[in-house]
Amino acid sequence: MKVDLVSVVPSPYQRDLFSALASEPECSLRVHYLEDAAPDSPWPTRSLAPYEKVLPGWTAGRGRVRCHTNWALPDFAGTDIAIVNAALTGVTTQQIMQKLCKSNIPWVFWGETLRTRTGLTGMIQQKLARRLNQASAIVAIGSVAQADYQQRFPDTPVHQLPYFCDLSAFAKAATSDQANPSEPVFLFCGQMIRRKGIDVLLEAYQAAWNSGLRARLILVGREAELPPLLEALPVAVRQSIEFAGFQAPDALPAFFAKADVFLLPSRHDGWGVVVNQALGAGLPVITTEAVGAAHDLVKSGVNGIIVTAGESAPLAEALLKLGTDENLRTSMGQRSLARSLQLTPSAGARAFLNILDSVLASESPLLA
Repeated sequence: MKVDLVSVVPSPYQRDLFSALASEPECSLRVHYLEDAAPDSPWPTRSLAPYEKVLPGWTAGRGRVRCHTNWALPDFAGTDIAIVNAALTGVTTQQIMQKLCKSNIPWVFWGETLRTRTGLTGMIQQKLARRLNQASAIVAIGSVAQADYQQRFPDTPVHQLPYFCDLSAFAKAATSDQANPSEPVFLFCGQMIRRKGIDVLLEAYQAAWNSGLRARLILVGREAELPPLLEALPVAVRQSIEFAGFQAPDALPAFFAKADVFLLPSRHDGWGVVVNQALGAGLPVITTEAVGAAHDLVKSGVNGIIVTAGESAPLAEALLKLGTDENLRTSMGQRSLARSLQLTPSAGARAFLNILDSVLASESPLLA
């Protein structure tokens, strides 16, 4: 099967899956990136694999809002099926989808749930998203995204696939000898922004502290909106918090190994690959129903606790529950680790190829 995949940037997490796909004997893979790096995600530069290339072009926008214009589109000659994994608002994305439709090449759109926009932005998003009605299928990242795409595009087949990435370094770090502190350690990893719920987290942490919890909190990620939030905390609470700043992907396993509980109280997260990493490190997870990964990787009361996004009281209660019960933390962590064994890149590659096989079979009924 000859597969052409268009993605935005060489993400270290997606590349784990791409490498596994390229290693499958039945898959001949080519990956085309719209730009060589994301300015708001300073990942270390790594050499591209032989099957990867960056399309020449330019990009407008700021941070997460990007619009790509590439003047050398992929040559899809001989392609059996194409995968588009890029923002629908991009000029290049629209050109590629149009080219695939005109060439009658089977193609799937692969992505997280679309954020609901309002006003003029919402009208533009709705118009550009109509092209997905012409896709052979949509591969949604998680069950929440699948339900959303099924509602938006009822005539397009929608498959579901979670994120898969290499978690071996997290498991290895977690099993290495660690000095176990007497106080539980909570870990948050992400941008210190309102969308990630950092304000709610600190409010809940202070409330739990006032209720008698004694713990440590490690914050990993760019500081963004953090400084004034920390300054507002009482001195004793603030002294129990360690801000480690942004860390490269290779450094993250060591921070997860220090933790007893992982926190992701986002107000919105299409997926949240840090949840995968927490499971790989054998950690219970406290997260919200607004995180896509929560619905597929976390079972409340089994390997973590799911709370309401944007509310500090239930989050404080969850912090107290796990922060004061070591046996519960241990049992939940073991279940997280067991779940992570199903999320390897090789398992993801096999599942993705099965979806592509079914899409091709539906395009050519005689092959079914």
